[in-house]
Amino acid sequence: MEHSLNKNNIMRSILSCLLLMVFFNGYSQKTDTIQDGEAMKIDSLYREDQFYFGFTYNTLQGKPVGLSQNKFSVGLSAGFLRDMPINGDRTLAIATGLGFSYNNYNQNLFISESGQTPVYSIIDSKAAYSKNKFKQLLIDVPIEFRWRTSTYESHKFWRIYGGFKFSYLMYNKSVFTDTESKIVVLNNKDFNKVLYGLYISAGYNTINVYAQYGLNSLFKSAKIEGESINMKALNIGVIFYIL
Repeated sequence: MEHSLNKNNIMRSILSCLLLMVFFNGYSQKTDTIQDGEAMKIDSLYREDQFYFGFTYNTLQGKPVGLSQNKFSVGLSAGFLRDMPINGDRTLAIATGLGFSYNNYNQNLFISESGQTPVYSIIDSKAAYSKNKFKQLLIDVPIEFRWRTSTYESHKFWRIYGGFKFSYLMYNKSVFTDTESKIVVLNNKDFNKVLYGLYISAGYNTINVYAQYGLNSLFKSAKIEGESINMKALNIGVIFYIL
């Protein structure tokens, strides 16, 4: 009788071990399948949809004789870009989106008004004044081609992004201030409403160098003594990309 009980106990132990092995093997296969499926899902949805923030030093190109910049002219930009990969590794993409830019230009182009007509002149180098600038607020629509070394597992990578940007001028303001007066011109009609230019950014991870060159003039009809003002903007700085 005792021998029979021992034999039954041994058989039960063996069956229990077999059942446990089958259970864990099935669970392991199921887990691996789920993990593989999740990896495939993540990879198939991987994009670089990004918010961006930029800070630039603004320079004027093609300045009229006698016009010069002074102090530090700054630009700020922010927006969102929608990423659309175009290759299997998702290292190449096209992106577009919407943003805003604020550009400030300190220089010696005096802008005043005669009635409703803007008048332009160059401030004499010997004249004393505390402020002379114009600033702009724009809506931006960038279209860019992207190359990067990113993967869905890491967002720290090298990138080169370049493209074309359309900008619509929402608001502009010119300010001149000296010890005796302050002259302000709002929404000057001589500024181009639509601006466009080429840009490029390159770097690693969050911080990247950035440059944009305007292809058309900031002014559409401004003149100094009969000569058209055909200045273009060159903005150089840094841009930050944030997922």
